[in-house]
Amino acid sequence: MKKILFLSLFFILACKPTQKTVIPAWTPYDETEELAKNATNASPRMQYKLIQSKILDKNAMLKNIAQQLGTFSESEYQRLKPLILEQDIPTIQAHIQSCNLNYEKLTKWYLYRIAKFENDKDKMLNAIVAVNPEAVNEARKRDNNKSKYDHAIYGMPILIKDNTNVEGMPTTAGTHLLRNNTATDAFIITQIKDKGAIILGKTNLSEWANYLFLIGPNGYSAVGGQTLNPYGRKIFDTGGSSSGSGAAIAANYAAAAVGTETSGSIISPSWQHALIGLKPTTGLLSRTGIVPISSTLDTPGPMTKNITDNGILLSAMSGQDKNDPATKNSPQNIQYLDHLKTGTLKGLRFGAITTFLADSIYKQSINTIIKLGGTVVEYEPEPMSFDGFGTILTADMKVDLPNYLNTYASNEVTSRSIAEIVAYNNSDAALKIPYGQGRFDGMLSDKTTDAELLQIIAKVRKAGVQFFETPMVKYQLDAILSINNNNSGHAAAANYPCLTIPMGYKATGEPWGLTFIARPYQEDALLKMGFAFEKATKTRKLPNDYK
Repeated sequence: MKKILFLSLFFILACKPTQKTVIPAWTPYDETEELAKNATNASPRMQYKLIQSKILDKNAMLKNIAQQLGTFSESEYQRLKPLILEQDIPTIQAHIQSCNLNYEKLTKWYLYRIAKFENDKDKMLNAIVAVNPEAVNEARKRDNNKSKYDHAIYGMPILIKDNTNVEGMPTTAGTHLLRNNTATDAFIITQIKDKGAIILGKTNLSEWANYLFLIGPNGYSAVGGQTLNPYGRKIFDTGGSSSGSGAAIAANYAAAAVGTETSGSIISPSWQHALIGLKPTTGLLSRTGIVPISSTLDTPGPMTKNITDNGILLSAMSGQDKNDPATKNSPQNIQYLDHLKTGTLKGLRFGAITTFLADSIYKQSINTIIKLGGTVVEYEPEPMSFDGFGTILTADMKVDLPNYLNTYASNEVTSRSIAEIVAYNNSDAALKIPYGQGRFDGMLSDKTTDAELLQIIAKVRKAGVQFFETPMVKYQLDAILSINNNNSGHAAAANYPCLTIPMGYKATGEPWGLTFIARPYQEDALLKMGFAFEKATKTRKLPNDYK
């Protein structure tokens, strides 16, 4: 009853345009019963020990939002909903150009929506860990400087995974150690800001990008608590590690979001949330200013509700970075959005993995591709050895993480070596690492030399490339078709880009994704394939409780 009165007060006051919007205070609730119910789940990924964060001050975030909303009302939110909800970026821009909307109202609409759902204990997703206190001010500047519009990302509110530096907000990687860490903008953030995007806030993630504990749920971090899936809260996995970006965009909390991937961390939460997720070729986008796992495999990438927005955000993030040598030879200035409209599956050749054909949704998607003029070759890949794959992650992070901390971390962050971080976490394990830190412990015991690591990287890369190239050469394939993130590890090893797109829903309502995998730097071709498939299928549906 108390919750109903609070929410009623929120919306009654919000409906009066002459009064400032009032957001009731968040009160932590007893989650004992919820945890007990999930404790019996057959999957360790769904056996939660905590849901609410013990660290994040949600009321500070809600106050931040309220201060920016001014008199923005529930009636204004409802009036603008058809112009924004589930709309792609070009459509939103068209509404702004026709003066039915502006960047300030767009930004306020998303902030209001975040407060509306994240302040409701039965609908909160724990997807957002910070809000940019200058978001609305920046939106007003975009309205006043429309002559500077030269990229579709201009004025669009974008959410950023909280392992990516954004000046003015903490970059925590979800960990207690970095809860107050601030740093200068990552290179990709500078890129999208330069084109006029508005950084709306930071999203929750699997702590340390899912390289912390051995067994536990995707989407949990000490800072943000347990991310929940809007298609089935506490029922469906969120995927990881870009879990908050997935949940937030599925629920329409922003125009688009940035995720990061080492092996599956964009593709996994994207298919789990019926999104378009692109894991680019490592080296297409800069990693400078992003908390690392592996300099060999890491990459940021776009997570969006449609292919068009994916191409827009990818374009906005692109650019060669002198501080990231991996970007030196990457293709530049590709106008992904302009190319999309030429996308077709006609005349293209695809490999369908035989064992996946037992999946009825996959089979139906294959038939759709054939109807659209594509040729599909069924084959069964030779097994790939992943021997050494984990060693790459462990050996890289052991070096790359301290390098990041020494370059970017605030002075108050004094634990910077792996040994110091392990000791820091152990000082209050229940608060800081309730699922343990088995992977960090593994880094302490790792003895891999630099020479050995280079040999392992070469071996794993060769095995990954062979996994894809054997069928691609034999059958002259343009892409391999996978389900969800089943082959994300193979693609990471080979450094092949992946694009996942909604292809349907299971009988339970769980989203299901079709994943296209192509050769390095063929992101443009992947997006065109995805555009043609999306245009023909229009599969994505908004979660029922977030309409």
